[in-house]
Amino acid sequence: MTKARSPRPPILGDKNFRWLLGGGVISGFGDQFTMIALPWLVLTMSGDPLALGAAIAIMSVPRAVFMLVGGALVDRYSPKRVLMLTKYANAALLGVLAWLVLFAPALLSLPLLYALALGLGLAQAFSIPSGTSIMPQVVPSEHLQAANGAMMGMRQLTMLTGPVLAALLIALAGDGGAAAPGHAAHGHGGAAAGAPLHAPAGAIGIGLAFAFDCFTFLFTAWTLARVRLRPAATPPAGPPQSIFSSVAEGLLTVWRDMALRTCFIYWSLVAVFVGGAMQVALPLLASQNLHGAASLGMLSGAHGTGMLLGMALSSTGVKLRFGGFGATLLAIDAIVALLLAPLGAITATWQGAALLLLAGTLAGFMQIAVFTWIQGSVPPRMLGRAMSIFMFIFMGLAPLSAAAIGALLKVITLAQLFAGGSALLLAISALAWLLTPMARIGLPSR
Repeated sequence: MTKARSPRPPILGDKNFRWLLGGGVISGFGDQFTMIALPWLVLTMSGDPLALGAAIAIMSVPRAVFMLVGGALVDRYSPKRVLMLTKYANAALLGVLAWLVLFAPALLSLPLLYALALGLGLAQAFSIPSGTSIMPQVVPSEHLQAANGAMMGMRQLTMLTGPVLAALLIALAGDGGAAAPGHAAHGHGGAAAGAPLHAPAGAIGIGLAFAFDCFTFLFTAWTLARVRLRPAATPPAGPPQSIFSSVAEGLLTVWRDMALRTCFIYWSLVAVFVGGAMQVALPLLASQNLHGAASLGMLSGAHGTGMLLGMALSSTGVKLRFGGFGATLLAIDAIVALLLAPLGAITATWQGAALLLLAGTLAGFMQIAVFTWIQGSVPPRMLGRAMSIFMFIFMGLAPLSAAAIGALLKVITLAQLFAGGSALLLAISALAWLLTPMARIGLPSR
């Protein structure tokens, strides 16, 4: 007699969900290659922290400006249709970028690279809200929590493995010499005289990274075409709002709720004054103090490992509380601030990886708590727009400070930047505890 096999989890038996999950994993994996290759290309071309900050800001401005509009458009039209269009747009932009780096490096100037980054940011403004709102139209409501958990977990795995493999590809296949980062040693002086203003010849690894991400967008457009959307649970009531009225309603919903307003303002301050600094500081830390692209991949991979570990601990029911929801959030941010402070003074990759592993674990633990808190605090019909505002804060506002940080590094050292960012995060969390009701915010009652 053969022993009956245990059935698969119900959500994995849903063919529709498997197509979406597989595409999401492949796409997220490719995204990590571009996240490593793009800043490294800028540093290789210019050796200037200001140029790196400008590239991040240029990519982020359209994402910040249009993300709320993108969320309103997705509510009106099919998220699948919007997502499909963004996949083709991203594939075209990355294909051009890969071709220029591999076959025509003399044609790729910094202004052209900025223009391509601008296009990538604009596409993200619509792909992010469409990708996060499609799930309820793919799986039954009783499987929604399991589907979201599986998708978040797998995406986090891509954030763990993708940067390491991307960094290895660039290091092994070649980055064109990477001489430029040395010109900007200690964050002063900008690009040295004679620093290349075009993509260096021989940057095969960087070009292959862009080409791989281009392929993942085309492949996931094919998988997305096989996803069949479920009918809307409830038809829209009355004529649709204008896009700007819909955005305004979402903003007012958040503003009128004391707890939501307090937390969203706090997250905005953290994103602007701390988040942007870290986006510029980590690539510079790898190029100036450590061992280049391989170190950047290891640092990103360590942070991703910590995030995954924190999510796993939270999912298994491990409790990490310092009072209510708000008090716990502020306390954990204060601990993360202390972990960031010594990063600018490290001399070995393992030291930075250890600090970022711990910081990532705390961040991953709180990420699930934050998402759960928002989902329980916002009326269901407004959840899409509320999440769009939340994503706007961390994926729109944070990088906007990157250009200013690049300019700041003309007059301060990298160690001072990390120490200052740590002090700012401690100050923001302390002031929020003392001067706002945030420390008294608990879990939603609904």
